[in-house]
Amino acid sequence: MNETILKFGYPATLIKEYQNWVVLLRPQQVTLGSLVLACKEPAKQFGEVSPAGFAELSRAVADLESALSSAFQFDKINYLMLMMLDPDVHFHVIPRYAEARSFEGHSFSDQSWPGPPALNLVNDIDAGISERLRDALRSRWASL
Repeated sequence: MNETILKFGYPATLIKEYQNWVVLLRPQQVTLGSLVLACKEPAKQFGEVSPAGFAELSRAVADLESALSSAFQFDKINYLMLMMLDPDVHFHVIPRYAEARSFEGHSFSDQSWPGPPALNLVNDIDAGISERLRDALRSRWASL
């Protein structure tokens, strides 16, 4: 796994692994179900992703949208490809909510709704909630 994938907590945060991509629970939950979709290939620019990687990306995106929608009924979804600090091709996937959502008694707000997501505004959660959130999303993939 590349440096970026490891930085986002792999393997502890792994939700789903594909041939060319991984879906990770984002350690900082901007909104409920915030993810990282990272390319496993040695690509530092989006145009360096292989044709096979691009083909598989559509499946990974469809799966994650289906899983997040069934789990939390997001209102919108944002994909941010910034790659300023973490050089490998990856997206921050931020489900967006007009109203707060709850998971296991913990309230998650979308503090920058309806504007662009602010990655510095996060919902603080402990390791236990993070693990249960990861496991809940893993179970959604199992049913796809």
